Amino acid sequence: MERLPPKKRIAIVGAGVSGLTCGILFAEQGYRTTIFARETGRATTSSVAAAIWFPYDAEPAARVKRWALATFEVLRELARAGESGVSMLDQRLFARAGELPIPDWARSLGARRLSATEIPEAVFSSGYSVEVPLIDTTTHLDYLTRRFTAAGGAVHSGVYLRQLEEIPAEHEVIVNCSGVGARELVADDDVEPHRGQVAIVPKLPLPYAIVCDDPPLMYAIPRTHDCVLGGTNDISDNRDVDPADTARILAEAGRVLALELPPVLDQRVGLRPYRRSGVRLERGRLADGRTVLHNYGHGGAGFTLAWGCARDVLALQQNPLA
Repeated sequence: MERLPPKKRIAIVGAGVSGLTCGILFAEQGYRTTIFARETGRATTSSVAAAIWFPYDAEPAARVKRWALATFEVLRELARAGESGVSMLDQRLFARAGELPIPDWARSLGARRLSATEIPEAVFSSGYSVEVPLIDTTTHLDYLTRRFTAAGGAVHSGVYLRQLEEIPAEHEVIVNCSGVGARELVADDDVEPHRGQVAIVPKLPLPYAIVCDDPPLMYAIPRTHDCVLGGTNDISDNRDVDPADTARILAEAGRVLALELPPVLDQRVGLRPYRRSGVRLERGRLADGRTVLHNYGHGGAGFTLAWGCARDVLALQQNPLA
């Protein structure tokens, strides 16, 4: 029997949710896959995310919807498995004034308009409900890492790259999941950091997630052992906790939830990798002739788009003429 040639060596830059998800798909297809990352695990922006499925702060709308719905199906299956840190939760989205439109993606998932008795009085004017995946980031990132390494993948952490060409030459294809780092790594001036600060408090008696994108941005995401309160969305690369932001987050959450909040367990800041011209998912070529597959600029929707985008990245490699 004729032996097939070995599959190419793949280098993935970035160990957030996008890099890990791409790594899994490549490794499980038999590619010799290595992740190179400066930060891993809880040090990544992905670990700071509230991580409820929601196409937020990402463009273009048509591609984002397709990627998001593909990811929804994968996450729903992972929720049934019970080991991935994914569960299904009622998400309630609100407007502070007027009637909040139900977008097509939400209608396709069975969203329903909330009745007047389900809307916090004197806080919001309208809203809708839709069941979506909720991702416990610490558990899920650990799950993705285990799944990647179980498929034969390797992770090299503490790696600082000034350009993609610094990846060892034996890696014939490079997948660029560098997030905000793409601004310097590939000189992409369209990338801008959208700073998100959250406060984490002990578990609250909240049977659903609350999200309001109207200023001031507000969300309360109940998880298994705690609750994530947010948030901010400022153009800034400052990763220091701002006490004034925390005070505003807690005051607004207390007002909306009509609760006296328990003491804060933790405060964290992450930088959403927004790209003004939209998510970059395309093939390119490095100066040394190697193929690079770009996959960054997911804004606040990294977990929401991860599997749909990773499938398209894998398809670019498997169908070079596409």
